[in-house]
Amino acid sequence: MQLALPQLAAHLAKSVQPLYVLHGDEPLLQQEALDAIRAAARAAGYSERSSFTVAGAHFDWSAVLAAGGSLSLFADRQIVEIRIPTGKPGKDGSAALQQIAEAARGNDGVLTIVTLPRLDKPTKSSAWFGALEGGGVAVQIDPVERAQLPAWIAQRLAAQGQRVASGEAGQRTLQFFADRVEGNLLAAHQEISKLALLHPAGELPEGAVEAAVLNVARYDVFKLSEAVLSGQALRVQRMLDGLQAEGAAAVLVHWTLAEDIRALKRTRDALNAGKPLPVALRENRVWGPRERLFAPIVERASDAALSRLLQSAHTVDGIVKGLRAPDWPQDAWQALQRLAQQVCWVAGTAPKRA
Repeated sequence: MQLALPQLAAHLAKSVQPLYVLHGDEPLLQQEALDAIRAAARAAGYSERSSFTVAGAHFDWSAVLAAGGSLSLFADRQIVEIRIPTGKPGKDGSAALQQIAEAARGNDGVLTIVTLPRLDKPTKSSAWFGALEGGGVAVQIDPVERAQLPAWIAQRLAAQGQRVASGEAGQRTLQFFADRVEGNLLAAHQEISKLALLHPAGELPEGAVEAAVLNVARYDVFKLSEAVLSGQALRVQRMLDGLQAEGAAAVLVHWTLAEDIRALKRTRDALNAGKPLPVALRENRVWGPRERLFAPIVERASDAALSRLLQSAHTVDGIVKGLRAPDWPQDAWQALQRLAQQVCWVAGTAPKRA
């Protein structure tokens, strides 16, 4: 059974199932979901807990199976938690998890919670995951994307009895807050909690968020790619500054930008050769969210503009490797800023689809 994370609280208020699977790469939300299941289990009489972390190919699964098969002298109900940080239980683990899923049916003496990272499609199609999903409740925990972050912050503030000003001023405050905590949800939670300590319930005073919230944003090159292709020039500038401050490798950032530029040019060339856009995108391994970003750019951008981007990417490749180029900054990060802004400009000239 699949369950969306926002539905978990209502589900636990009705009943506690003998098997839960939490999978995703957002530590804060996964921990909160785990805590919610534990609290509901304690209220239902599960008074003892054992925990196992699967590490290495030689992990002893017999201990896990034994824990689920025997009850304590002091408790008639227990929780067994299994953490698999790699998301790969191995051959023995696959068999053990299928056995655990089968044993969970009709067994209200043991509550098993399996926590996993974000899973790829082959892993979700595996026999062991299918058994867990079919025998229990699977909750996929997705990251809170930048576009969703202001609403998430407002919801968290409301939960502690606080709110920003109404109207445009409040929206600007939430956007400022989101810019400061993007990519770091745990720190966002801490900054929200800090506001509860600094100010009473009700509407936050003007400037309170700006004065209190630290810049704890964390960025990665994959989110940078999305921002560049969306034409979000100011956000791209912040992200590149953040990546540089965090010590990211300039060569990796360039590779990400250059890969997008090459894919745009190849897709455009395929269109010019008469191929339909979906086919051209698929041949260049562009799908999912990237497809929605690529399509309007490829359809609108001129061949000359894409060729210039390709030449700029070649120039910046040399700069990040220590070469000099006329009319270009010699600092690698300044060159990356210029290249990214060029892509933003091209992306910004493309019409947005409804």
